[in-house]
Amino acid sequence: MWKRGLVGAVGGLRRPYSSGGGGISSSVNSMLLRSLKDHYQEVAKMNMPPKVSAPSPFTIVKGALDSHGPVLKRSYGNEEVSIYVMRLLTPEDEDSAIDQLFIHVDVSKPQQNESLIFLCGLYEDALGIHSVSMRPKVQDSGYLLIPSQYTGPVFAELDEKMRDAFHSYIEERGVNESLFKFLQAWLYVKEHRNLMRWFKTMGLFVDGKKPVTGA
Repeated sequence: MWKRGLVGAVGGLRRPYSSGGGGISSSVNSMLLRSLKDHYQEVAKMNMPPKVSAPSPFTIVKGALDSHGPVLKRSYGNEEVSIYVMRLLTPEDEDSAIDQLFIHVDVSKPQQNESLIFLCGLYEDALGIHSVSMRPKVQDSGYLLIPSQYTGPVFAELDEKMRDAFHSYIEERGVNESLFKFLQAWLYVKEHRNLMRWFKTMGLFVDGKKPVTGA
């Protein structure tokens, strides 16, 4: 699976290396550069997952693969719905495929300084809300702001009818398990790009070369 391939490309632990001296060792640099190049080429040969279109009516946010901002956006009446995604990973899942996601759903309205934020677990066949809160609108950086005030009760402790109503609220805006396949494939591609960039920038640094902006 894709996850196993990426983990295998990084490798395991090694004993500390000692050159026996305090000077700069060109042989160590050469060895490291060779290893970085080999792993870069290994990752470059990996097959991409099948392309999955963004589920309508959501559209992919331009530049999302190279930022920490939202991945998908859509309009719903006078609202803007944005979706952020990250891997929901436990130690037991380290070598497995991406089968669970963590999404932030941001619902904003014009002339309002705060957005309604849902933090959810997303699976291939289900979506579960972990929390609901009001937070200041996301700034140009695209980062979700950490709340500095009370964010509401524990979602699981709310009345069942209210929990169901919140689920209906986001489902009505197109946020449900149908997003899973696209977001799963998107994360695979992003992880691949990040790993390629990591090997490349590490190699450039060790080799004493300046990375090209945007590479």
